[in-house]
Amino acid sequence: MGIAKSLTKEMIKEIGNKSREFYEFVLPPVDMYFDKDKLTLLIDLPGFTKNDIKLSLEGNILTIQACKDISDKKDHSIICNQRPNIIDKKIRLPVDIKDEEINSAKYENGVLTVMIPVKKHGKDISIE
Repeated sequence: MGIAKSLTKEMIKEIGNKSREFYEFVLPPVDMYFDKDKLTLLIDLPGFTKNDIKLSLEGNILTIQACKDISDKKDHSIICNQRPNIIDKKIRLPVDIKDEEINSAKYENGVLTVMIPVKKHGKDISIE
């Protein structure tokens, strides 16, 4: 009976690890909103701290990297660990960026908010 229980526990742990690896690949979810002169991104990064997150912008590619330390406590046995420990995602932004004006982002309650000024092309035409 002990072997079956041990094998089941290992199988559940391995499924959890594969699930976590999948979520590290597809996460984080990102919402984008476009206003007149800015693009706002809302990026869900729960479980990370502000110091765990690194953002960079090259052209119109936003790179989000996050990595958190995993505690190696031996006083407990992990049954399932599905929360992502590493995020490495590149997002192609659908607008031309004013590079010189991006200097900060806000991280609050697990949500990273990035506001990006965009270049305006063309001229507005009034309709009478």
